[in-house]
Amino acid sequence: MLRTSVGFMGGRSENPTYEQVCIGNTGHAEVVQVVYRPDQISYAALLDQFWKIHDPTARPGSSLQMASQYRSVIFYHSVAQAALAQAAKVRAQADHHNAIATQVLPAGSYTRAEAFHQQYEEKQARRRQA
Repeated sequence: MLRTSVGFMGGRSENPTYEQVCIGNTGHAEVVQVVYRPDQISYAALLDQFWKIHDPTARPGSSLQMASQYRSVIFYHSVAQAALAQAAKVRAQADHHNAIATQVLPAGSYTRAEAFHQQYEEKQARRRQA
């Protein structure tokens, strides 16, 4: 993997801010953009990791911390990626009792989140250590 960044995708407004997305009326999801080299890691391997790192059955609005911007979604950039993502979703469903809520949607424009939102978990860990 070359790099990641946090941002927003899938909404109705152009260049939303974190505050606007958190209010919940832009329709955006908070996303991680992954820039990778397919000769070093496959899209299928990235999908496998995606299913391991979160609960794909959690639905927006199912708890106070699950607002619509935190919905589970895979945005694809090609027909091949769409097919792989859908197949991975079917396989993942076999491992879960509850229905998977993850959406598989075509990618739209990506807006990078503000600097304070980048590497957020890493920054919090440093604060706890200080």
